[in-house]
Amino acid sequence: MTINSLGKLACLTLAGSLLCSAAWAQSGPVLDRIKSGGKLVIAHREGSIPFSYYDADKKPVGYAIDLCMKLAQAVGAQLGVKNVPTQFLAVTPANRIDTIALGKADMECGGTTNTKERREKVAFTVPHFITGVRMLVKANNKAERIEELRDQTIAVTKGSTAQKAVDTANKERLMGLKLTEVADHAQAVDLLEKGQVAAYMTDDVILYSLAATRPDPKSLKVVGKFLTIEPLAIMLPKSDPEFKKLVDTEMRRLINSREIYPIYDKWFNQNIPPKNTNLALPTSYLLRDFWKYPTDIVP
Repeated sequence: MTINSLGKLACLTLAGSLLCSAAWAQSGPVLDRIKSGGKLVIAHREGSIPFSYYDADKKPVGYAIDLCMKLAQAVGAQLGVKNVPTQFLAVTPANRIDTIALGKADMECGGTTNTKERREKVAFTVPHFITGVRMLVKANNKAERIEELRDQTIAVTKGSTAQKAVDTANKERLMGLKLTEVADHAQAVDLLEKGQVAAYMTDDVILYSLAATRPDPKSLKVVGKFLTIEPLAIMLPKSDPEFKKLVDTEMRRLINSREIYPIYDKWFNQNIPPKNTNLALPTSYLLRDFWKYPTDIVP
């Protein structure tokens, strides 16, 4: 019998249960690796402003990055490891889920929506933002609803929840939209500004940030009703419940202690790199209500 088996057997006894509960609470693939001196691998996006993107020095920054660094500190404090070593790994909308599911990274720190379909492969912690799919169009476009873009071409990010929502709405409402898949936000805006697509559809907070960071911020505008409601959350491995439990506990603490609010304001209500742009987006009523009872369980 191995030492590990003996430990588990001891935990089955009444006398050993209390002693072992704390020990096993700090066990699991990610936590064991960090206790052994390994790195916490953080997946990040290259251009998902203000959640996760590169600053002028090609350093990953953003709202989700700051939260993930708080989570890394909590992991270290729980394990007695000072200054947990971290490694950043750039991901795209197309490969971000597989990167976590296959164990190539421990946390994906960006603007990923927690959905039932995705929870088949990965886990999520408590949402840090709630948004919804809307449209980014040129300022001179008079369309206010997706139905007004009938028979036109729409850009959607490949593998995103927006792509699925737009495709479903297109079929249900018989709008005749042509969907152009793009690899990232930058490609979508380029197509829009060149007139090759009539709109780009994704989470409205991303659209606001894309418009605000253009050379002429007034050249683009965000329009339309919400096509979806999107709870954005940090993605975690599904196969490591102890790591998730620790992360969930820290996310709830950040919210309940209100420590998360200054972090939010830093990225949504103050000037941010690389162009010192202020998105001027206060916390929505949806997010404030959700944070009253923070949970990783979403519809």
